[in-house]
Amino acid sequence: MNIAIIRPVSESIQHCQLTHMDRLPICHRTAQAQHDAYARTLQGLGVELIELPPLHDHPDAVFVEDTVVVVDELAVLTRPGAASRRGEVESMRVCIENLRETVCIEPPGTLEGGDVIQVGQTIYVGRSTRTNDEGIEQLRSHLSPHGYTIVTVPVPGALHLKTACASLGNGRIIANPAWIDVGHFDGLEIIAVHPDEPFAGNAVHVGDTLIFASQHPLTAERLNAHGLHLSLVDASELAKAEGSLTCKSVLLRRM
Repeated sequence: MNIAIIRPVSESIQHCQLTHMDRLPICHRTAQAQHDAYARTLQGLGVELIELPPLHDHPDAVFVEDTVVVVDELAVLTRPGAASRRGEVESMRVCIENLRETVCIEPPGTLEGGDVIQVGQTIYVGRSTRTNDEGIEQLRSHLSPHGYTIVTVPVPGALHLKTACASLGNGRIIANPAWIDVGHFDGLEIIAVHPDEPFAGNAVHVGDTLIFASQHPLTAERLNAHGLHLSLVDASELAKAEGSLTCKSVLLRRM
């Protein structure tokens, strides 16, 4: 069974980190309601939820994906590029140590899980404002002994790699080609977002279903045309915090 680690929306979400977006009002109640619906969708797909305690002093703490990278053999606790987010990692450590052998990214490396996409034994890592070369090399040293290949993907136009693209399973990637060079995904089928929906390059792949944001209907049509089954959720409020669907959970297999 798959497991999803999640965390409630912080009451301080309005003070979240922003890099590529202007600040807009964020309603905590609406954001939490949408997050609850996302969690119920995961449960409906047979995913077991583990909910971490809220961290109301850490505005971005709902975006748990950034604090750890998990493969079957190992969990790599990250060192976020945003210094204000580093206090979130210890809470994840307490949880993940019960599920995987655990290692850490050490200074001066920075790495955020939103920059990491796994496709089989290949790990694509975004070189972004939040993930540096040292962090990528440390991840390589941790995962290479387990047979994983690390491919670095420059991310000049988005917060994270997963802001611009995500794995859809079965060798498919959804991507915004205006934000990243899709040539790095050699051998994979690329489904481009609709140009009017630049933030649509993100989805959560669970079994035969993609959890997808309902605010991107034009891209949803493209995915449906490729025979993909979508479960739509409203993710509009946390999108104001530069958050994508994948950011809100850490998916792993129970070993």
